[in-house]
Amino acid sequence: MTQAEHWDNSYQDILRFVETNKRRPSKYRPDERAMHNWLKYNRKLLNHDQLDPDRRKLFIKLEELLREHRHINQFQ
Repeated sequence: MTQAEHWDNSYQDILRFVETNKRRPSKYRPDERAMHNWLKYNRKLLNHDQLDPDRRKLFIKLEELLREHRHINQFQ
């Protein structure tokens, strides 16, 4: 599997996860930790302007979807 295929598979896995569970992957659950780390790493690349332009568009769409499912603290 090439790096591009791996990136696309990870992107699709996270997209499916968010649409199914209506939440972000948690860093505390072992089965979700890899998805959480993938998001952190790609967010870092995006912030340093090192993400491929095609991937950048896809990742920004994913970030917008994640913002819709952001946890809201009930005590605020």
